[in-house]
Amino acid sequence: MTATYDSIASTTLSVDTTTVTFSTIPGTYTDLLLVASAQRAVSGAGGAGSFTVNGDTGSNYSATLLYNDGNTVYSFRWSNQTNVPGIFSSGDGSYAPNFLHIQNYSNTTTNKTFLTRFGFPGTNSRVAAGVGLWRSTAAITSISLTATSDFEAGSTFTLYGIKAE
Repeated sequence: MTATYDSIASTTLSVDTTTVTFSTIPGTYTDLLLVASAQRAVSGAGGAGSFTVNGDTGSNYSATLLYNDGNTVYSFRWSNQTNVPGIFSSGDGSYAPNFLHIQNYSNTTTNKTFLTRFGFPGTNSRVAAGVGLWRSTAAITSISLTATSDFEAGSTFTLYGIKAE
């Protein structure tokens, strides 16, 4: 089975901003893939970010995250959260790659699951992977990414629809 990736929406920030939202996501794909290259507007170590779907800020999210800083492997678990951690930005002059895969996003009979992978290049190098859950059977029609400090101008965000053929 091959898959086709269609670009649904893309943005490159022209100013520093805290939140990036993709709205009116069509329900015509099997999965979604969000690819981001994010720089933090504040210098220093990378910054944490999170995302919500459909504007839901209730305690309906859970996540598990593993990351390695080159010396130690860390594991974190969050339950009953108001968002899913998993969008990160570098703060040392390089852009952090992020991949967020959302399976069966338009299915209205199952809760939604997320896979995330990201890294911090440069002096604060780290890699991470995580899994998340939104406890809702609603189809996902919007995704909002929020940084703990602003995403820097020049950060890019592209949302792809994946069609299994």
